[in-house]
Amino acid sequence: MKNEVIERDFSCIREGLTIRGKEFLPKGDQLPAIIVSHGFGGNSKDLEEYCRTFASWGYASYCFDFCGGCANEEGRSDGKSTDMTVLTECDDLEVVMNYVQGLSYVDDNRLTLMGFSQGGFVSALTAAKCAKEVEALILLYPALCIPDDARQGALAGSSYDVHDVPEIIECGKMTIGKKFHETVVDMNPYQEIMPYKNPVLLIHGTADETVHYNYSVEARKSYELGQCHLQLVKEAGHHFTDKQKASVLVSIHEFLLGKKEVLTIDVRITGSEVRIEEGDDKQISISFTGSCECPYFKGEILQGAEDIQDYHEGKLVKVRAEYALEGGDYEGKRCIIHIVNQHVKGELKPTITTDSRALDFLNHADLTATLEGFTDGLTVRIFSVE
Repeated sequence: MKNEVIERDFSCIREGLTIRGKEFLPKGDQLPAIIVSHGFGGNSKDLEEYCRTFASWGYASYCFDFCGGCANEEGRSDGKSTDMTVLTECDDLEVVMNYVQGLSYVDDNRLTLMGFSQGGFVSALTAAKCAKEVEALILLYPALCIPDDARQGALAGSSYDVHDVPEIIECGKMTIGKKFHETVVDMNPYQEIMPYKNPVLLIHGTADETVHYNYSVEARKSYELGQCHLQLVKEAGHHFTDKQKASVLVSIHEFLLGKKEVLTIDVRITGSEVRIEEGDDKQISISFTGSCECPYFKGEILQGAEDIQDYHEGKLVKVRAEYALEGGDYEGKRCIIHIVNQHVKGELKPTITTDSRALDFLNHADLTATLEGFTDGLTVRIFSVE
């Protein structure tokens, strides 16, 4: 049963400007908290559904409008867009952090920051500055490209002479000031985010034309070995479809629970056939191949992989995929991994048997999985507590 959630407005002050947002509060005391930051020109309304979901998991959740950070006067906070910079947004976020940590029902040692695009860049910078106050960091297609864009005179799709920067820069749906350019043009984002040492989840679409996913690939290198997990979502752009969002939420939930993605398997559909058909009931067999390439294991799906889907009165009621992979574990030893993946009480619950000594923990682990669809296939992500 989902927790009952109270939704209410909140506000706090930064240098005479009022920051306005919304709180999503589940029942309980000493609650962990998540603060979610919107991207350039966005607003907190875009994030409310995420916050409702986090609150249903037991997290006090907060979204807000950056001062001057919203397009078309849709933001509720004070401030002009021409006064907004990445660093003023960092200041805004710090003020919201202080507000949330001061609430009697929040555990101030369990604060997660999450941000989209420019909000992701701001969250990463703020986490680095307030490293001891942030338990975990979630970055969705973070706009670490902003300093490069400034050096090219192309902030937020604009075009200007970097040797003669105008006082006002037109960015389509928004105008920004020269000071935005000046605060980032000499910045090395990868050095700036390095001081943060707690767990990081980076999620980025491979078809993102606004912020290329290579920025997240490079960002992962700024963090310590094993600290940051990078999840690349095939064919996703600078936003997620509903199906991609559902899968991303599973990954975020597992991350917050302390689970790690141990296997990432790319599946390619090779054929299907109807096994049984009686009126509106039928059974379909789907054959597939594919591969796995992740830190724990690299290998190929063996012939005979099959996904059996049962339909009753036209609705999918049961799924059971069974397949084996052959390859090498992280110690370089050849091994076989056999997987049975099926729904149990609304969750995908894989069971694994393997002859790898290094991966023996998978034989006993409580595993969960999520699926991300792409053209002609899907990515299977399997999570475990190490």
